[in-house]
Amino acid sequence: MQRQLCRVVAAAIVLTLAARAVHSQGRSPALTLPALYRAVDSASPTIRSAEARARAAEARIPAAGRLPEPSVQLQLMNRNLPGLGLNDPLGMNQVQLTQMIPLGGKLGAATSVATSRANAARASVSESAWSRRANAAMAFFEVHRLDATLAITGETLRLLDGISTSVTQMYAVGEARQADVLRAQLETNRMRGEVEEMQRMRAMMGARLNALLDRPSTDSIGITELPALPARPPSVDSLLALAWASRGMLRAAAADVRAATASEGLAHREIWPDLEVGVIYGQRGMADGSTDRMVSLMLGASVPIWARSRQLQMRNEAAAMREVADADLASLRAETRGRIAELLAQLDGIARLRTLYIQSILPQANATATSARNAYQAGTVDFMTMFDALMVGNSYREKLEQLDAQAGTAFAELEMLTGTPLMPGNPDVQQSMNGGSR
Repeated sequence: MQRQLCRVVAAAIVLTLAARAVHSQGRSPALTLPALYRAVDSASPTIRSAEARARAAEARIPAAGRLPEPSVQLQLMNRNLPGLGLNDPLGMNQVQLTQMIPLGGKLGAATSVATSRANAARASVSESAWSRRANAAMAFFEVHRLDATLAITGETLRLLDGISTSVTQMYAVGEARQADVLRAQLETNRMRGEVEEMQRMRAMMGARLNALLDRPSTDSIGITELPALPARPPSVDSLLALAWASRGMLRAAAADVRAATASEGLAHREIWPDLEVGVIYGQRGMADGSTDRMVSLMLGASVPIWARSRQLQMRNEAAAMREVADADLASLRAETRGRIAELLAQLDGIARLRTLYIQSILPQANATATSARNAYQAGTVDFMTMFDALMVGNSYREKLEQLDAQAGTAFAELEMLTGTPLMPGNPDVQQSMNGGSR
């Protein structure tokens, strides 16, 4: 009985490997992470929205430094009623042109505010793109993990099916124990339930990717190709330097600080009066048929009589908003610094654990499985001991796939935090959005 079961196990393993080879030969081209990033950059509505907001902010810059629109008035003065005839000698027609001129460098300060806000909006485009990329990468690596786990579970399930069928047949003729039959059937059904759960999770990750790509949720997500991750991440100092220089959120926050500082300067200039100049041209017909023409010049200024409750309060508001911007930038820097340190610690732990699995745990698990099969064939261990040894090896293979997915997700988040590609082949956001994918 034991030798027959061992032959069944061996045959099931051979069939599983053959099925895997056939499947790998006929599958469609794999989805790579760089290709996914380019697709997200091109198709994401969120990125298009951020890009449009940046263009809108940039369009406000020229107007910020221009004088207010001049005012033109046509006046028909001193007309008689009824008939609207000219009243002699006061009636005349006038054209008046006036222009408001802000003083104290207000236009220059307003231009600085608009420019800084446009720079913040432009930097937010990069942050939006890297954020969507990180979300896509999380789903990508989870899909890859689920596919790899499904493949391992499928191999185990096919092995269990073969064992369960053989044990059932042997039990029918009195050559196997009922406990072995029940355990084989239980494990088979349990693994079928795990397959269903993983397929459901894969469908969820596929729907998430389709949403990021602005595609119908029913579109198929093919197989994924795991990128070659860097052997080790850059140092914490290098990553922080990249983050301060390149992360869109930090650059946007720094631009917000500059805008708030410029707004504070503009608020201090609001106490200066606005100058108003104008010219008036008038004419009227004379009794002898000639035309009497005249011109008037005017000069005026606004008077800040409500300075205590208006202009001075504007200064207080601008100073408070500048403090808000400073605090927001400091908070973002602290969060970025802390999260980078967390991810580096996570990657270091993953690397050490992965080495332990590959160099020690997996070889030991494989050796244990081989020893259990030999011992079962010799009759020194029972069926369940051999079965458990086979299952342990597969569980460690699944754990290794999970570690790879966690490492990829961590690198993707580091790319978002630094605004810089760290994995080989990943495109830069600016190059991708400037037409690389289009």
